[in-house]
Amino acid sequence: MKLPPSAKPKTAPSTDLDPEKWVDLYADALYGYALARLHDPSVAEDLVQETFLAALGGMAHFRGGSSVRTWLTGILKHKIMDHLRRKYREGPRRDTAPDGREFEGFFDEHGAWKRKPTRWAADPHRLVQQQQFMETLFECLAGLSERAANAFIFREMEGMTTDELCKLLDISATNCWVILHRARMKLRHCLEVNWFGNTGKEGP
Repeated sequence: MKLPPSAKPKTAPSTDLDPEKWVDLYADALYGYALARLHDPSVAEDLVQETFLAALGGMAHFRGGSSVRTWLTGILKHKIMDHLRRKYREGPRRDTAPDGREFEGFFDEHGAWKRKPTRWAADPHRLVQQQQFMETLFECLAGLSERAANAFIFREMEGMTTDELCKLLDISATNCWVILHRARMKLRHCLEVNWFGNTGKEGP
């Protein structure tokens, strides 16, 4: 991935504010961030490219209150949300009502647990710092529908409010709750099998 020649400044400072260094320093991290949320390599690469160009045009507004990586990630996050807003508003609505099939095996005919979820002794804040756990989490997220995965990521990992999430996905608050509930149930089961179930402890 390269910045177009016309976008490169004639002179550049010797710090990481130098746009010539952005691709080498940040492209991989930004691409990984986008791909985990979009599951589309082509779109992820396009949005990273747009992020670099937007940052280049907005360098005068960067005050150094955060790192360049954080600044670029913030720009990319807005690019991703704009892309998803357009996508969900233009596309058909899905995942707006549960049919119950995804929960078969979890409950009996009276709605009681057939097998109660295991207690997780792990500290969630420590788990997210573990690369292997995050890789397993994103593998589990890949098993969800795109809308459900996005709902979980932006609500639980990005801290988006319910109102913001509803606007992003173009859904009602009730549908948002349903989607998140289904996503959490499926993720819990997947993580129990693929992470906690491996050793019965916090991880491998």
